[in-house]
Amino acid sequence: MHVILAGYNVDREVIEELKKNSPSREDVTPETLSASYARISRDPRPVNELRAVARAEVEKARRSNQKIIFKMGHHSVAEHAVFNFDIIGVSRLAVEEIEKFRLCSYTEKSQRYIALKDDLFIPEEIKNSGKQSVFVRTIKAQNSLYRKLYNKLSAYFLEKNKEATRSSKKHFMLEGWAKEDARYVVSLATKGQLGMTVNARNLEFLIRRFASQKMAELKEFNRKIYALAKEVAPSIILFTEANDFDSKTYPEIKEKAQFFLESSRKSKELVCLVDFTTEADAKLIASLLHTSSTLPYEECFKKAKNLSLEEKKEFLKSAFKYMEFYDTPLREFEYVNLTYDLIISASCYAQLKRHRMATLTAQKYDPELGVTVPPSIEDIGSKKEFMEMMEETNHVYSLLKENMDQGAEYVLTNAHRRRVLLKVNARELYHISRLREDATAQWDIRRTAGAVSRLAKEVMPLTCLLIGGKDSYSEIYEDIFGKPPKLSPPE
Repeated sequence: MHVILAGYNVDREVIEELKKNSPSREDVTPETLSASYARISRDPRPVNELRAVARAEVEKARRSNQKIIFKMGHHSVAEHAVFNFDIIGVSRLAVEEIEKFRLCSYTEKSQRYIALKDDLFIPEEIKNSGKQSVFVRTIKAQNSLYRKLYNKLSAYFLEKNKEATRSSKKHFMLEGWAKEDARYVVSLATKGQLGMTVNARNLEFLIRRFASQKMAELKEFNRKIYALAKEVAPSIILFTEANDFDSKTYPEIKEKAQFFLESSRKSKELVCLVDFTTEADAKLIASLLHTSSTLPYEECFKKAKNLSLEEKKEFLKSAFKYMEFYDTPLREFEYVNLTYDLIISASCYAQLKRHRMATLTAQKYDPELGVTVPPSIEDIGSKKEFMEMMEETNHVYSLLKENMDQGAEYVLTNAHRRRVLLKVNARELYHISRLREDATAQWDIRRTAGAVSRLAKEVMPLTCLLIGGKDSYSEIYEDIFGKPPKLSPPE
């Protein structure tokens, strides 16, 4: 066996410094990796030799990429080329769209840990509306209230948790609580930043999808990211133009849907389980039997259904027996699904959207769904002032919408709500529960995740035997097995 580290991410500025101090060369591109790996299936030479050939003949490698990826249809070859992007000064609203792409990696500036300033993005739609002054005035008022709430909340949390203030780590945590609750009053126009890692195949998909976007901010972002990628790797990002599928499909569906939806009643229930796998516990057992035998699934399901409740429980305990708090449930848990209709704040959505293996689609923000008010805002006696700011924001949102197809939502806040449809399999539900029901999770998503888990336990109790936050893992495990797990979650 011979294992070679073929390449790794290097800071762009390091690459530029190396290029300055060496003879001119064309092979400083991820295209050579894509081209050499594409040849593995048909060329008997060792892959390190294929890489050497690609580096020596960059233009030939580029032509090879175009032929293999775009003419022969082997798009997975483009996944070997990986890019890192610093994305700075984009709005919170745009970040939501950028982070919709499932197979990319993101790390985002957190409004929970960093005190916010007047970092305001003013979109072209607002500038062209003739209502920029009222937009800016409203957001400055929101930011002013943010600073006022932050100061009051900081004092409140420190006073309420005097013992914790003796630890610098816990003092920082309490300051974070103040920031995360005060941020509910700031707008979706607030500037943020993130780091994004993406392979060329998914970058091309992002660029093509954004080419059909109407938001001016996303169009600008798209132009810039495409120009940067094309400069480095022109042969593996080609299908980038807007197309009818991306630009016309949803608008046409929306137009036709109006006929069916005109007189419909809007439910205001925050967490509603709308669909789930029936006989989920038996189907999970059947899928495990299928993996562990040579029987067809239909026969496995018959046998699983005939087990008593106690037999089912004892069987499924085997799937959990050696699990530690950091372990992912077995792949068979993916055959069991649940779908939820949720009404959540922008703050909660910002965290839920990070679970990209789930299926998550969202409606536009809707002031008619109300706002989420942090309990601490009530505790410090600031709910009236908070709600007055929300009412003023809603008024300005209505003014902006009068002559704008989109862009008015920039003025809405982290407290404003939208309706989302969340579909998860049981395996992903465990991941969400471990992370978002943990005591260290932010209260808004912890409340939502708790409700999601409770509803899941009602319809598939055995599948959800070990579900719960990371901090509760030892207790849940001991309750099932009569002894603690080998490892406990770190405090």
